[in-house]
Amino acid sequence: MAKQTEKDIDYSLIRAVQNGDMVAFNELVDRYKGRLMNVIGRMLSSTEEAEDIVQETFVRVYQHRQSFNFEHCFSTWIYTIGLNLARNELRKRKKFKYYEISEMQGNEKEFAVEMKLPTRLPEVLDTAIKQLPEKYRTAFMLRDVQEMPYEEVAKILSVPLGTVKSRVNRARMMLRDKLQPRMEEYNALSKSTLLPVSIL
Repeated sequence: MAKQTEKDIDYSLIRAVQNGDMVAFNELVDRYKGRLMNVIGRMLSSTEEAEDIVQETFVRVYQHRQSFNFEHCFSTWIYTIGLNLARNELRKRKKFKYYEISEMQGNEKEFAVEMKLPTRLPEVLDTAIKQLPEKYRTAFMLRDVQEMPYEEVAKILSVPLGTVKSRVNRARMMLRDKLQPRMEEYNALSKSTLLPVSIL
């Protein structure tokens, strides 16, 4: 009997969820919670906000479970939901910051909260990734950290395949430039990272 692929396992679980199986739903949560936190956490740079978005993602998955199209990958579907929610949060955050600047006239201090997520990436690389512009950071995380095919990333981000490749390459170049001064330290740490040294 052929070994089940990741796609087969996802399909089996979502079918069970559509039939009301909550154990299968919990398995889907276990399969994707960490992956979503890894990407969304770096988009929002806030563990608490990322946890809320990930939780809302699974709520949406369950609410719309019957609408899942088995012609597509489940991973594409769930990442699309999660990233759309995260982008909405970023848009709301920008509006709030504009309000602070225009209405509070600088009387309020803004404090940054350092994100602490479990990760296999070395700290120096993790920090550099967080500093990337959102569109490059997201493409890079999906392709080089989550190791998704370019085609799937393109579907999740709703952009052409060439745009995904361009954004990933741009992110790699930006990371290389940020890490160049500490390249020796990075190379010492790179054995434990998810990323091949060759891209940097």
